[in-house]
Amino acid sequence: MEVFFSDIQQEFTLPFTNPVLIFALLLSIVLLAIALLKRFGVPSIIGLIVAGVIIGPHGLNWIDNTHAGVEMFSAIGLLYIMFIVGLELDLGEFLQHGNRSLTFGFYTFIIPLLAGYPVCHYLLGYSPDASFLIASMFSTHTLVAYPIVSRMGIARNQAVAVTVGGTILTDTAVLIILAIVLSRSNGQLDAGFLIRLLLSLILFSLVIFLLVPRIAKWFFKRATFEKYSTFTFVLLVVFSAGFMVKLGGIEPIIGAFAAGLSLNRLIPHSSVLMNRIEFFGNALFIPIFLISVGMFVDISVVLTGTRTLAVALTLTLVALTGKWLAAWATQQTFRYTGAQRNLIFGLSSSHAAATLAIILVGYRAGLLDEYILNGTIILILLTCIAASIFTQKAARKIVISEGNRPPAPSPADEFAQEKILVPIANPTNIGQHVELALLLKDKKSVNPVSLLGVVPNNREAETNILSFRKHLQAFVSRAAEAEVNVDIITTIDHSPVDGIVRTARETMSDIVILGWPGKAGLWDKLLGEKVDLIIKSMDKNLFVCHVEQNLVLNKRITVISPPLAEREDGFTLWVNKITKLSSELSIPVLHLGHPDTRTTISGQKKPANFTFQPFTDWNNPLSVSSLIRKDDLIILISAHTGYISHLPVLENLPSRLENRFPHHNRIVVYPRQHLADQLLENENHIFIP
Repeated sequence: MEVFFSDIQQEFTLPFTNPVLIFALLLSIVLLAIALLKRFGVPSIIGLIVAGVIIGPHGLNWIDNTHAGVEMFSAIGLLYIMFIVGLELDLGEFLQHGNRSLTFGFYTFIIPLLAGYPVCHYLLGYSPDASFLIASMFSTHTLVAYPIVSRMGIARNQAVAVTVGGTILTDTAVLIILAIVLSRSNGQLDAGFLIRLLLSLILFSLVIFLLVPRIAKWFFKRATFEKYSTFTFVLLVVFSAGFMVKLGGIEPIIGAFAAGLSLNRLIPHSSVLMNRIEFFGNALFIPIFLISVGMFVDISVVLTGTRTLAVALTLTLVALTGKWLAAWATQQTFRYTGAQRNLIFGLSSSHAAATLAIILVGYRAGLLDEYILNGTIILILLTCIAASIFTQKAARKIVISEGNRPPAPSPADEFAQEKILVPIANPTNIGQHVELALLLKDKKSVNPVSLLGVVPNNREAETNILSFRKHLQAFVSRAAEAEVNVDIITTIDHSPVDGIVRTARETMSDIVILGWPGKAGLWDKLLGEKVDLIIKSMDKNLFVCHVEQNLVLNKRITVISPPLAEREDGFTLWVNKITKLSSELSIPVLHLGHPDTRTTISGQKKPANFTFQPFTDWNNPLSVSSLIRKDDLIILISAHTGYISHLPVLENLPSRLENRFPHHNRIVVYPRQHLADQLLENENHIFIP
């Protein structure tokens, strides 16, 4: 019995060493800290950092921050943050506003550096090398508060894109400075070192941006043997990229961010895979990383004398001032709002992993003393708290302002939120139509995506309904993993066409997504009926789709619209949906159409990478073939007969496009008919005998 109690006592000896107990404790803190602080309106980031201070070696000493398990999860969490940043970055915004990211990167690098060097050298009395290294630490920052903007759904705000772009630029520059300063202090700074550093960066860029996307495309196309294999593959890419740059003498966070950029276009933001990536990061890796940051903080250092406190407060003041001035300069340069300025400041003011890495390396190399080390730990805590508060408040203001902005006019919005209906001809061969519906669906809509099956009205009707539902359950489960609500509708009708049209009206659907007719070259049959009957009878926005290959393999969307397309009732909807599809797939849009249509589109909210080219030769519409690339997704905007944008050539153009581009993904959009005409029809039916 004594041995038993002795073993138990040993397990609870501080600091804990049992990895199972440590992991259980960390999970308990993640769960309780977030739940408790949420009641008081305190950001969970602060709670996790404070929890790390309490349980760390300088607090209750329950967990040692040098424990292998804690170090591993901390490293994973840091890489995960940088990876998600690269993955969620709107590349269209980033590329179009690359000059803004460069400008902010310059401001947030040079202003803190220029402000910090004289303070460290003349006020605190450090050597030029040490002062330059400390000042460069002011320039770097870790996106600790990024989960706040991600959770609030403003990760694609231009201020966020500019900040993220500037972050990676300034962090890369600071980490390169670290390598150069250390080499200079060791007497190793020569042309050979600089050449090796440059070659390692070039080699890594070639591998991560040219080779990895090709491998990922091949893997995603064939990885059907296990639904979790794609997630495992993504993790492999992230940590392999981090290890590769580490071999070149660069911090792994640069590799993780680059991995996110390389996979950005291949992982749509509404996909199941993206949901899994964010789930594991936000539930496990990132919270443990934040706890580990708090473990470095030693509150007792402020009691060791005025020197430590003076250094800590000076470092914190200079760091926050430099970052605020950089955010202010960016606001003045690009005419951002006060909320966007505060958001930039909040995101860029937190100092954590990169800062700590620089100071620890400098301390171990003998360039920095313990006052700077302890002062930096306090700086990390204070700047993370300030960053969380500023980011939370600024993000909330932006969300409220965007929420109060009047939405684009859409008749469907007057009656109900967006509803998408996907009629399924063969439940065993849905193809990519459901995936397309998930990409097009507005996340703000509470209505589910409905999968419709119309079965003949005969003796086997009930059996066919059960079979249809059974085959579609797998797709319902998959959509649930992406946090998208999908339901199944089955109906009995003598005519599949009538069943589809009737159900679309009963459910008040805004969009109906149909499969392209199966017989190549003929605008022939679907569910045993002619497609043109559905087109003529459907008074909804109709998307007729041929999606032969995964949409993430497309590199551009080419939209072809007839003259006066902007005058149709469903114009705003298809523009918004193409915008969303472009954003989800991170690919540009080329619009081929009338200049008046371009003017109208330009007046609406559109993706940053939306480009236009006039096309008016509707006597020979296939002349656009020379402008269509191998990896284009072709979207043809058609029109119902008798409407203002209808042209006779549109009747057979889908078949001609199929013959000309048989292996391209294609979508033909029929905008909804005018609501006024429908109401007039209903009135005539009701009041005219």
